[in-house]
Parts: sequence; structure tokens; C-alpha cells
Amino acid sequence: MTGLYYEEFEVGETLEHEKRRTISERDNQVFCDTTMNQQPLHLDAEFAAESQFGERIVNGLLTMSLAVGLTIDDTTDGTIVANLSYDDVEHPNPVFHGDTIRAQSTVTDKRETSDGERGIVTMRVEAFRVDAEEETLVCELERTVLSLKKEYYGEE
Repeated sequence: MTGLYYEEFEVGETLEHEKRRTISERDNQVFCDTTMNQQPLHLDAEFAAESQFGERIVNGLLTMSLAVGLTIDDTTDGTIVANLSYDDVEHPNPVFHGDTIRAQSTVTDKRETSDGERGIVTMRVEAFRVDAEEETLVCELERTVLSLKKEYYGEE
């Protein structure tokens, strides 16, 4: 377990997640097949070549899922009760096959539950396409989680 307990989250803190992931054509194909999303913009090279992007783009839900997944070790691994919501999702720029993605989380709010035994933490998750010269924002969202409190559930 590497996640944070409720008490360890600090509002305003930004966590730079070290894990990165390069998205392959296979990743995108498997995700589209698994979710039954057969949008030709993701799968058909000829169709996508005629789009404003000029080539296939990665499914936005895969990008969002990867953004969240890259944050888990540093935020909620072993310390979460549940994800409560994903809000205000935006995809300001596309992701292409072969792009490497990194993420960061900024804690924007936290409060205890009414029984005081757990806490609700809200984070702004941002995912960036990384290349040698710059980073480009490709996905951002607000993630709200129900978190364990160390005083009740932590190891002594």
C-alpha cells in the first residue's frame, strides 16, 4: 500500500506522479473493442486521415482512465473506500498512438464524513502528453474519493 490516508492529503498540494505510460495502437484497439466503441476516428486510418487531426486519435475515455490510473500509487492505493465521482472532464488536446502521458494531482478540497471515521477528498487530475521539448495538456478532471482515516484504519 502506497496511498495516502485522509489526514495525509493537504489542500493545495500538487503531487507529481512519476509513472508514465506510452499508449500504443494495440492499447487503443483493445480499449475500443472492450468497451464496444467502434468510432472510426479511433480505429479507421483512412477515415481519420480526412479528419481535422489527420490520423487516428486515442479514445478519450482511455486517456481519462490512464490519467486516473497513473495517480493511484501516490493517492489512493490501499486507502480508498470508493471513487465517488469524476466531474468536469475535459480533453483540450488529442492523444495519438505512441504518445507518452504523465499525470499530476492537486488536492482541491477535503472534509470528514458525518461520522468522522472517513474523509472525502477532491483532486484535480491533469494528464500531459510529454515530448522532448514541451508538455501538452490532454485531459483534466475532478476526482472525488471516499478515503480511509489513518486513526481508524491505519496500521499502528
